[in-house]
Amino acid sequence: MDTAAAATPPRTGISLRQLLMSLGEPLVELQAAPAGLDVEIRSVALLDPEDPPMARPGELILAIGARGRAAFPALRAGGRDGAAAVAVKLDAPGQAAALSETAVEAGIALLSVRSEARWEQVDALARAALEDSPPGLPGAGDEEGDLFSLAQTTAVLTGGIVSIEDTANRVLAYSRSTDSDEVDDLRRLSILGWHGPEAYLARLRKWGVFQRLRASDEVIRIESHPELGIRARLAVAIRSGERQLGTIWVQEGSTPLTDHCDQALLGAARVAAQHLVRRRRELSADLTLTRTLAAGLLEGTTGPQPLASHMGLDAARPAAVLGFSYGTEAPPPELARAEVGNLVSVHTAARHRSALVTQADSRIYVLLPQLPRSIDLGTLRLWGQEITDAVRRHLGLSLRGSVGCIVPALGEVPESRREADRILDAMVSVGVATTVAALPDIQAEVLVSEVLTLLSAHPEMRDPRLTALVAHDSRNQGQLAETVLAYLNAFGDVRAAAAQLHVHPNTLRYRIRRAEELTGLDLGRPDQRLLAMLQLRLPPAP
Repeated sequence: MDTAAAATPPRTGISLRQLLMSLGEPLVELQAAPAGLDVEIRSVALLDPEDPPMARPGELILAIGARGRAAFPALRAGGRDGAAAVAVKLDAPGQAAALSETAVEAGIALLSVRSEARWEQVDALARAALEDSPPGLPGAGDEEGDLFSLAQTTAVLTGGIVSIEDTANRVLAYSRSTDSDEVDDLRRLSILGWHGPEAYLARLRKWGVFQRLRASDEVIRIESHPELGIRARLAVAIRSGERQLGTIWVQEGSTPLTDHCDQALLGAARVAAQHLVRRRRELSADLTLTRTLAAGLLEGTTGPQPLASHMGLDAARPAAVLGFSYGTEAPPPELARAEVGNLVSVHTAARHRSALVTQADSRIYVLLPQLPRSIDLGTLRLWGQEITDAVRRHLGLSLRGSVGCIVPALGEVPESRREADRILDAMVSVGVATTVAALPDIQAEVLVSEVLTLLSAHPEMRDPRLTALVAHDSRNQGQLAETVLAYLNAFGDVRAAAAQLHVHPNTLRYRIRRAEELTGLDLGRPDQRLLAMLQLRLPPAP
């Protein structure tokens, strides 16, 4: 290793957490962090395959050219010499587990670098992070957009008019209001002046509102004062730990607030806290890192320890995953997806303080870590139902929800996510009347869905006579296959099947005979009936 040319001069370091925030998911992914995310990185060094494996304390070792298992010596040497982390590129997906195991044994963090990333790019960004000038940090505009969106979501959930303020009563964001008559003087003057008017603030201080906000996490109600131009409103403190970061205010408009407005407001305050912490630059990319670590855990590419360390979670407590997919084949536009994400975040934060929401493709996942040991699937199903009902009621969108199994520890979360996906897949492929389900609710439908997936992927497992029947219908715009399936679903009850298809029973009998004549099928034989019931449920070929 050419330490004279490749290593940065010794200086005050940064934590592994800060490095991950700077480099971000596009370049690197955390695979293991046996010493946690607060380990200090003080320099960067390039390790060439021709160099003997060695390191200095606090170094981030970029193992150039040592792909996959060839990085074992770098990990062991880094652990022996007190290095902070080793970054490698992987040749195959299965290598991450073996490398992570070695990293844990050596007591050193392991980062995997995206195969398309250039080492010089990773090197430059890591050195920039050490110099305390990491590029690409989110700007204030992005954060303000998040807060305005959150204010609008909170207004929808509470039925009121919302503003978000900092502790100096400066307005940070507010919801839209289409009816100016609903807005009282306090809100109007606050928004116009971008600050609460002093005369009104003095009244609130006199009534003890600010003192109660500083001392309590509870939702506070302020009664209306028509003589002062103040309508009734709710307020809740936004907190990070013991420190108050701001306040969310909900003014009652021309209609009463919703029944569950207090609960929604508590959830909104917890979501707003994440945005305001980031806004104050304490942990500028904390939310992004949290979501990245949560997504890695859900996918099974990152273990539980990094997320647990980052968020202070008890990895030995039960956990579960809620999954949601849209009720239509095509997801809604980007703006609507953002509103759904906000609504899900607010609802789950109100129910469970540590809930984490992440989106993957067209699905939304809620990770519920450190659950109470007494919780059951019925409670989680109720939470999921509240979310789908709220999305339908407030946004006019249809969501399907699934409840993954409750696992005993955070490290088993991928199992819960897989179960949630199995349920959502079945809801799409075989059709389920309920909008939210756990596996015990629709076990048979899930298994049938998976059998159909197997049949779809293996044409050799299908009966060619049934394939020919479907092809005949396609060529002749016929309904023989549909009729056979309806007949079998009705257990051979001709009248019931005919009523379902809106045809005369004699028409149905004729179609069944015709299908048997064309294909040679004998629907009196149980095996042929069973295979027909399965195969005829396959979607038509494109």
